[in-house]
Amino acid sequence: MQIAELEQRTGVNRHTLRYYEKAGLLQEVERRGNNYRDYPEKAVERVAMVRQLKVLGFSLREIREVLDALRSDSIDCEQGAVLMAEKKAAVDDKIRELKQVSALLGREQKRLEDSAAALREEGRCKG
Repeated sequence: MQIAELEQRTGVNRHTLRYYEKAGLLQEVERRGNNYRDYPEKAVERVAMVRQLKVLGFSLREIREVLDALRSDSIDCEQGAVLMAEKKAAVDDKIRELKQVSALLGREQKRLEDSAAALREEGRCKG
């Protein structure tokens, strides 16, 4: 399939697809005689996997390592489990940080709302 079809089927733009190819994430790409890229059906699955791993917080280097292990059929389940545990811990840390930021923003919002209400009562604030 050509890049336009892969772009349509994956929702990933062609510039990103070319970057993934250059970064070694899409290695199954062949060139036709006219120098057009020819993506195999498996590329749709690979791009979906890249997107999922990115959402999980994997770096492109880590994604390439996972894909290389899958290609060579040498993926170590124990090592994969450790990697997933590390990513989960990082996500849990991020969630904790975001909850703290959310609480801070909530306190500031309340403080500003109270201040605005007090100023309105004094006639110094319109709104």
